[in-house]
Amino acid sequence: MTPAPSPHAKSLDTKLARILRDPGCNDFIIADAKDADMAFGLAAPGRRSARDAANGHPFRTIDEYRDQIRGIVAQGLVDIMLMSASTSEVLAIDEGLFVESPVTPAVRMNDTTDIWLASGSGGYPREPALPFSTTTIGQARSGRVDFLESDCGRGANLGLFSLTLNDDAALDRAMLTAYRDFRLEAERAGFRHFLEVFFPNALGRVPGRAATDKPDDVARFLADHVVRALAGVPRAGRPIFLKSPYLGPEVTEQLAAYDRSLVVGILGGAAGTTHDAFGLVADAKRHGARVALFGRKINAAEDQLAFVRHLRAVADDALPPAEAVRAYHAELAALGLTPHRPLDADLARTSTASAYGG
Repeated sequence: MTPAPSPHAKSLDTKLARILRDPGCNDFIIADAKDADMAFGLAAPGRRSARDAANGHPFRTIDEYRDQIRGIVAQGLVDIMLMSASTSEVLAIDEGLFVESPVTPAVRMNDTTDIWLASGSGGYPREPALPFSTTTIGQARSGRVDFLESDCGRGANLGLFSLTLNDDAALDRAMLTAYRDFRLEAERAGFRHFLEVFFPNALGRVPGRAATDKPDDVARFLADHVVRALAGVPRAGRPIFLKSPYLGPEVTEQLAAYDRSLVVGILGGAAGTTHDAFGLVADAKRHGARVALFGRKINAAEDQLAFVRHLRAVADDALPPAEAVRAYHAELAALGLTPHRPLDADLARTSTASAYGG
């Protein structure tokens, strides 16, 4: 495994510099996405164990969710911790959790309508995504809209901005306009960001469009839009890396090779099996990706610290995915924890949704 850097040095910056110098290096960036409270509401922190759920509420509380973040940051094996602005205020600004840590805090800077996933609401995830941002750069950095530079030492200076494009000129222009406005504000503020691009969430369901009038190759559609959208962005306004669903071997390799200054990453999507998570990192890295951002895959694990430890081993080529699954199950047994599924089932690869609403 890659050794943890000294206090105050951020592993993200060290690895990004090496990847940009040598795209073939072994470095791989892992981000834990603990921003689900901006999508799922009460269910965001994840389900309790069956034993604990029988004695109370079925879901963890936000305080328990934040305790998981504290533990993973203390472990120091992820490079980025992505949070909502409210969680970042508590952990980064109030507690100074990241001041002595190699982990970089980050805040989700927009919440487009396709991630509005309140229980019982079936419409938003299927309707064409609309741009919206709850928080601001000032709030991410300092907890306030209006701030002094001296207020920003503990807050996040890195944000995630997400796009969902649906092959509709009016809708996609609105989405890209929101991104342009954010980029301009971020550049003026010296605020870094990474770009998340989801698969279209409403292809064939845009009002006034025929259901068959949609791209034949959605992976190529997404990659082409990324390249086109960033072609007009000078270096000072560009994202430090890209995050998208895994686009398959061919398109991932093309996108990674197209512009070596754009570091390509993948998102995890739904939880799936343990082999789904470990295998996805290995597949993506093999074909040129150098970042993985996993939210539900980490949060749904039987033991998040053990899961992250084995995920890091796979990302650093210390263990192949199947061997890491077996080692993870052995650690669960040693901890006295019952796995969600038997080892044979957890070694399977399944098809998991890559969208928030999947």
